[in-house]
Amino acid sequence: MTDPAELSRMIEAARAARENAHAPYSKFKVGAAILGESGRIFAGCNVENAAYPQGQCAESSAIGAMITAGDRRIRAIVVMGGEAGAEEICTPCGGCRQRIREFATPETPIHICDPAGLRRTFSLEILLPESFGPTNLAF
Repeated sequence: MTDPAELSRMIEAARAARENAHAPYSKFKVGAAILGESGRIFAGCNVENAAYPQGQCAESSAIGAMITAGDRRIRAIVVMGGEAGAEEICTPCGGCRQRIREFATPETPIHICDPAGLRRTFSLEILLPESFGPTNLAF
C-alpha cells in the first residue's frame, strides 16, 4: 500500500510530466511517476516520433530516470492518461507492463489516474499475471 502523502506527490508529478508530453500525432498525453526504493519520485512522459514506433511511453521514460539516478526497485507507480471522467482508463501497455516487471514485484501497486485523480489501483500481478521476470533467469 502506498502512503497517502507519497501517492499525492506521485499524482502531482505524473500530472506535471503529462503536461510536458510530446504527443503531436496521437494527441494522447500520458504522464507517469515512480516511487523508487530510495523514496525519491521519478517522472516521465510519452514522447512520440514521426518515425513510428520510435517514440517511448511515459512509464519507460520514468523507469529510465529512476535507473539513471541509481534506484533499481519500483515501490509504486502512477500512470495518468485520458480525460477526466472518461469511461476508459489508461493502463500501461503490454510492453510497459513487462518493463515495470523488470524492476517491480508482482505485489507492486500501479495507480491509474486521469487528470481528476485516482481511478483504480492494481497490483502488477493483476495486470501481468504469471509474468516472466528476472527470477526466471536465476541460475
